[in-house]
Amino acid sequence: MTPPDLAFRDAVLTGLKRPDKRIPCKYLYDARGSMLFERICALPEYYLTRTEMSLLTRHAPDIAALAGPRCRVVEFGAGSSRKIRLLLAALDHPAAYVPVDVSRDYLAAQARRLAEDHPRLAVTPVVADFLGNFALPPSQGHGRTLGFFPGSTIGNLPPLDARAFLARSRRLLGDDGLMVVGVDLRKAAAVLEPAYDDASGVTAAFSLNLLVRINRELGGGFNLDGFRHSARWDAARGCILIHLVSRRDQTVTVAGESLRFREGERIHIEESYKYGIAEFQELARSAGYQPAAVWTDDRGLFSLHGLRPG
Repeated sequence: MTPPDLAFRDAVLTGLKRPDKRIPCKYLYDARGSMLFERICALPEYYLTRTEMSLLTRHAPDIAALAGPRCRVVEFGAGSSRKIRLLLAALDHPAAYVPVDVSRDYLAAQARRLAEDHPRLAVTPVVADFLGNFALPPSQGHGRTLGFFPGSTIGNLPPLDARAFLARSRRLLGDDGLMVVGVDLRKAAAVLEPAYDDASGVTAAFSLNLLVRINRELGGGFNLDGFRHSARWDAARGCILIHLVSRRDQTVTVAGESLRFREGERIHIEESYKYGIAEFQELARSAGYQPAAVWTDDRGLFSLHGLRPG
């Protein structure tokens, strides 16, 4: 039997013993969770991925013009390879690609495929939590360093944490760097909530898969029928709040410990902040950047921000 991931175990037990129960959203992405998320990205309700892809297709040449020749690309989180491929294809002879992610196996597989398709590109993956401090590998002969943070992943961070991440990226990319960030925009709840609670139930399965993972890796005793997925727009905070909600009073064993849940009690598993354009630009300024460009779709659903150190 494979020993449990101690960090996962500690995060789950600590989080579920809190009065306001919560588990970090990064633990949603085991192999099945990642597969389910890929299905979410193709759902009609989930506008984010297709809108960002459209923006990248249209504006990758504009990003390339800002980045200049032979840039080094640092991707924070090894996400869909479709996005980085679009960007790399538009750049003027990119010199290096540095994907950063905690998932060693996924990172290695993506890096290998990109290296095969771009034989003149130096591909050097870094296994690290991109929200923390890490060093870039030594590199010579490249131009500007371009940070790439697509997918509105920055929305998964509370604003103070988002500011701290941007400040760290500013230091990492250097005084001549460029940062490109995908940012989901504020809009009506009627558009937002279905994107996180689709009619076919794929997003619910994605959330409940966290309990499947706990059962498998930590000897958990969760009955999936005892919990439901919930996604609601909190206009005051400007974010979608995602929870697993207990359907009844129940006791569940995890890693040998008994945990009690009341009917209606929530486990916070994710939040997704949305911004106005000026609001995000002000956040970026507070982290040491100056807006260089912003691109949005015709419906005002999503935005790509180009940021320079300032």
